[in-house]
Amino acid sequence: MISRRAEGAVVIDFGAQYARLIARRAREAGVYSEIVPRNISAAALVADPPGAIILSGGPASVYSEDAYPIDPAILGLGIPVLGICYGHQLIAHQLGGMVTRTPAAEYGSTQVSRQAASLLLDGFPQEFRVWMSHGDAVSRPPPGFRVTAQSPGAPVAAMEDASRRLYGVQFHPEVIHTEHGQRMFAHFLTELADLPANWTGASIIEEAVEEVRARVGNARAICALSGGVDSAVAAAIVKLAIGDRLTCVFIDSGLLRENEANQVVETFGRVFPDLELVHVDASREFLERLAGVTGPEEKRKAVGATFIDVFERVAADVPDAKHLVQGTLYPDVIESGTADAARIKTHHNVGGLPSLLPFELVEPLRHLFKDEVRAIGRQLGVPAEILDRQPFPGPGLAVRIAGEVTRDRLAMLRAADAIIRREIEATGLTLWQVFGVLLADVRTVGVQGDARTFAHPLVVRAVTSQDAMTADWARLDHQLLANISQRITNEVAGVNRVLYDISSKPPATIEWE
Repeated sequence: MISRRAEGAVVIDFGAQYARLIARRAREAGVYSEIVPRNISAAALVADPPGAIILSGGPASVYSEDAYPIDPAILGLGIPVLGICYGHQLIAHQLGGMVTRTPAAEYGSTQVSRQAASLLLDGFPQEFRVWMSHGDAVSRPPPGFRVTAQSPGAPVAAMEDASRRLYGVQFHPEVIHTEHGQRMFAHFLTELADLPANWTGASIIEEAVEEVRARVGNARAICALSGGVDSAVAAAIVKLAIGDRLTCVFIDSGLLRENEANQVVETFGRVFPDLELVHVDASREFLERLAGVTGPEEKRKAVGATFIDVFERVAADVPDAKHLVQGTLYPDVIESGTADAARIKTHHNVGGLPSLLPFELVEPLRHLFKDEVRAIGRQLGVPAEILDRQPFPGPGLAVRIAGEVTRDRLAMLRAADAIIRREIEATGLTLWQVFGVLLADVRTVGVQGDARTFAHPLVVRAVTSQDAMTADWARLDHQLLANISQRITNEVAGVNRVLYDISSKPPATIEWE
């Protein structure tokens, strides 16, 4: 990406699942941000200096053998620094303060009390609620620092040395559960670091288009079009960049929802009439590849490999097709694992692709979150009927069947999922995602028509979210749940029990596999 560091911030990633979320909060404040690795040197930062530095959280202790230090010279560059959680502890540890194991860890919502005047917390109430996630805490600040806030488990919940422009907070201002968290980012970046708020949707599109042109050159690209938000916006950006040298390929894997394949072809033919679209029915091939596969990771990799096999055949008929465009988003990347973050699950368009990929990947949305993608999609003229679609996993219904994927099980899940979505739509509710999960390897005893049944449970999953990095289960009306359950057990043969998933993310993920 084109360097905007002088007017932006870098986030030094210490292995936090929320490192990209921190970068996103900076962008929401109108300030460009990018992630850099924890081993970046002060010399590298001096060579291309950012306007501000944010140190992320992380899973390690500053005292553990695998602790992540930083070049100590970074804290002496005079660039404003904000340390979050582990980053806060690292500032204290490396500058002469003390970090200790707390008698009781703090996880979740916690009340913080201000202790002294603070530039970082200027205008904050005397007490406010924050999101904590730590077992260690700063017990003594470094020389020159002032303690500006405390919590029951963190005697130094916030500290600062204004003369050196160094600030630290034990809590996580990047998550929505912290009151005034976004205000803190905006204040730190635009007031304390004096950065311009000039990062806009228009600038994102401009840079994405420029990057695609530079990457593709005079060659052609094919786009893996799914019909969802991500691939549609990716295709719109690439088409803007290279025009008619883009061919979109919609592969019907047989793993889509009810009537979805027909809807995709109809919608894109109507909305993008000048877009070359190749429709391939490969459902038999995908089912054959998934036969006997039960593990979630194996399913994702099988689906990814099959997609590439099909694309290779299609590409043979597209002269000079050297690039594969995908709508990969940051949550896909971070959950598939990075150099500094643990793998949660492999996404088929990230870690599920074969190592000998015959295309060069083009991923114009790789650094963006879903809501950012929707925002630039609107600016690109992508219609609401596409932008407002709920997220749908690349491997489709294959990862919503807990067990082997078969034609009969797909039909069962497809019918139940359609009932769930129709009942929700009838209420006018707007949810981040709502779908069904078939527990194909589980059978439960029931009674239907005075006869004993031994059939499958079906789980209803409905969540609210802003960015898919965190999510909460939706508090659906009991009568609505009753209607869904009654319809599924009455209309879907093979299901005799309906369950409702009340797990949030974390500790669960939105999808089951």
